[in-house]
Amino acid sequence: MSTASTTLRDTAADDGCRVLETRLIGISREEFATDVWGRAPLLTRRADDFADLFSAAAVDELISRRGLRTPFLRVAKDGSTLPESSYTSSAGVGASVVDQLDDTALWRSFADGGTLVLQALQRTWEPITDFAARLGTELGHPVQANAYVTPPQNRGFDDHYDVHDVFVVQIAGTKRWIIHEPVHADPLRDQPWTDHRTAIADAARGDAHIDTVLEPGDVLYLPRGWLHAAEAQGAVSIHLTLGVHNWTRYALAEQLTRSALALLRDDIEMRGSLPLGVDGPAGDLDFVRRRLVDALAEADPTPLFHRTRRGQTRPGPMGPLAQLAAVDGLGPNAPVRLREALEARLEGRRLTTRVGWLDFPEADLPRVLRVLDGNVHLAGDLGLPFVERLLRAGVLVPAVS
Repeated sequence: MSTASTTLRDTAADDGCRVLETRLIGISREEFATDVWGRAPLLTRRADDFADLFSAAAVDELISRRGLRTPFLRVAKDGSTLPESSYTSSAGVGASVVDQLDDTALWRSFADGGTLVLQALQRTWEPITDFAARLGTELGHPVQANAYVTPPQNRGFDDHYDVHDVFVVQIAGTKRWIIHEPVHADPLRDQPWTDHRTAIADAARGDAHIDTVLEPGDVLYLPRGWLHAAEAQGAVSIHLTLGVHNWTRYALAEQLTRSALALLRDDIEMRGSLPLGVDGPAGDLDFVRRRLVDALAEADPTPLFHRTRRGQTRPGPMGPLAQLAAVDGLGPNAPVRLREALEARLEGRRLTTRVGWLDFPEADLPRVLRVLDGNVHLAGDLGLPFVERLLRAGVLVPAVS
């Protein structure tokens, strides 16, 4: 049995479940990857009906009945964000929480023209949790989901750019989007639009690259750095922003450098002190540069890359009571499956996931590979002790039969 590294083929990426092509872009994945991804905006009219993902009723439920706290919501008006104290209050009897959303205060802010921004919906609204996980698996980049609820004839933010790619999904109402070309292409996460206020303001006065009104079902893809401003039209506008937190070559360079520096920690000459009374590093700089170049050539950032990637998003939901029932009631006919969004990888005899790692004997590796196919399996086919171990580790979960 080969012990070569094997990557999880997530069921969310199966052809029958792909969401990028079937719901967002209206063109082939190959065409999107070649001509659009990271290069240019893409407007797709009537891409799909997104009523299953989000709605006005979902907004009301999240705000009034879910007990959300900051930072799961913020309020924007006239280009700035309102202080949290203006729309939060105590949770009441039995809950010593002082920053829960206050639905009365939010209603007043909304009626006064404020845009409600529901953040990180991949953590609070199940349909979006599943959708964002699938999209992130297909893209290979983590995905966050926010909803923007804007009163008629209002805009939440002035012209700006994002430091991540976005898919704008219009849910309800209409919104006018004005798009201008970047003033700072492909910004990194620590290069916000506020660093280029004057250039953005100047560019926004020029001719727009896109000036259009999105209607329900329309999808607009914007690479990071593209300038945009949006304004609701004659009715309340609700749109989702699916933010793609791009892995960049710069990020890979950071990890390569960290891996090289880790190697240099074991080099006794590199740990040595500079000469006594040295005025500057010139005398040792060439030596250090040569050692660093050699370490960069030797370093392998792959383990750090996967560890960092695993830490950027959460695994699929797992109910502790359902998990305990699965362990206690485990039998040969119990259906189980790999927990979603684990970023599971078999490297040698070690299975690494977002919830930890497990080492296996050589004889168990074929069963590990079967689990990694993402399909539903009967516990008896895999072996009850093997399945119980993975259930207790939170790697397998009970499947709906």
